Amino acid sequence: MPPDSPRAVFLSYASQDAGAVLCIADALRAAGVEVWLDQSELTGGDAWDRKIRGQIGTCALFAPVISAATQARREGYFRIEWKLAAQRTHAMADGTPFLLPIVIDDTKDSEALVPEEFRAVQWTRLPGGEKAEAFGARVRRLLGGSDVARAFQPVSSSTADTGSKAPVSLRRWAGASRRRHGSLQVPSWPSRSPSADIFYGSLRRNRRRARRRMRAQGRALPPPIPRP
Repeated sequence: MPPDSPRAVFLSYASQDAGAVLCIADALRAAGVEVWLDQSELTGGDAWDRKIRGQIGTCALFAPVISAATQARREGYFRIEWKLAAQRTHAMADGTPFLLPIVIDDTKDSEALVPEEFRAVQWTRLPGGEKAEAFGARVRRLLGGSDVARAFQPVSSSTADTGSKAPVSLRRWAGASRRRHGSLQVPSWPSRSPSADIFYGSLRRNRRRARRRMRAQGRALPPPIPRP
């Protein structure tokens, strides 16, 4: 996406879901996110079609709203929007944030009638479009370029506002390294650890015993193990 592209989220949905989508749009706007959504599906026309295609081609994030209504409608303009967004991902590097599928009812992911590209990312469930405040804050962080990895974790009551931490041992090692060197020092690769020395020492001793037995029996000896 070019750096001067609008930092907007495009909401794509079936007209039957307009009420829930407006709730999601309000939550996004309350979080300071610009929202694009088509509220004139019945208008049609070339100018309207060009506008929608242009917005899908320049939006920062595309959020298809999936529901029983979209399942029931096997034909509709929103399906053109979904396919246009899916095609745009083909020009993006793997892992580039763009698709944010939202499910507003109990539609199952495995049964959803969506482009395959949608299945490659995690989905967010917002029943009825309610309690979307955490989702709005998450999208705001994503558009700001921070916390990208956490922003793509699915929203749930238990994980909406929590983040994972590194293991205690790793945090202690990092803290000790910073105190000792003034910065985090990562050892060069390959590195040898005491456990590796013990392992290779034991392996070499066992091989030496085996070679002595084979020599006593007059058998051919295997090549020695190179020292790592």
